[in-house]
Amino acid sequence: MNLEEILIVADSSADLRELDGVGFGVAPLKIITKEKEYVDDTSLDVEKMVSELAKYKGKSSSSCPNASDWLSAFGNARYIFCVTITATLSGSYNAAMMAKAEYEEQHPDRRVFVLNSLSAGPELKLMIDKIKELCLAGLNFDEVCEKVTEYTKSTGLLFMLESLKNFANNGRVSPIVAKAVGLLGIRMVGKASDKGDLQPLDKCRGEQKALKAIVNRLKSSGLEKGRVLIDHCFNLTAAEALKGQISLEFPHVAVEIGKCHGLCSFYAEKGGLLIGFEKF
Repeated sequence: MNLEEILIVADSSADLRELDGVGFGVAPLKIITKEKEYVDDTSLDVEKMVSELAKYKGKSSSSCPNASDWLSAFGNARYIFCVTITATLSGSYNAAMMAKAEYEEQHPDRRVFVLNSLSAGPELKLMIDKIKELCLAGLNFDEVCEKVTEYTKSTGLLFMLESLKNFANNGRVSPIVAKAVGLLGIRMVGKASDKGDLQPLDKCRGEQKALKAIVNRLKSSGLEKGRVLIDHCFNLTAAEALKGQISLEFPHVAVEIGKCHGLCSFYAEKGGLLIGFEKF
């Protein structure tokens, strides 16, 4: 494959806006209330959105890109590698598959691969980086698809939340469960399950205990020398503290810190962390 003919595309849950070395595009998700719609693109003021939603008492929801949004993101590339948020919690994957069918019908000489990440945020970044690495290594289209699919078996996602308000407003958890998190400093630590939904693991009193629980979960997952990507929702202090703990416990692991954008900030809420990691 010629690099100029390759495009990697993700929905905005990947928290990426640009990618060096290969073409990259984004299909934005939206966060919707009765009063306002937030488009998760480069113009979004994430801090303002998080602040407004923290005060909002009505129902809120997220909306995935439709097939037309994906087709627009595909541009005019010959080889397209598309990564979506988990299909268990969003219609983004199904919309991308519809766009793939239409694009390949219109252009029989072109190929589109759609990967259901079964995750969100920094775990998608790991998958996207792997696709980029494979493309730069000169593998053909089918080889890239096969190897990145295999790679997804060795990645994972953990999260720490100090509020479930938006999950409750979105109808994804009961208000009773949501109220329990945040009271008396309770933090929830969980993971993206093998089915692509969010699975609670630990309820910790205080942030430090939650960070320790994350390190223990990384240890039990088999992490030894891979990569860990930490995305935070306006909680750089906790992200840096977690990075320090991981570096002490796993000296051969590369740890990077990033920021949650719109969709991930909507669900992580202020103070939340998303941790993508390689299980090796």
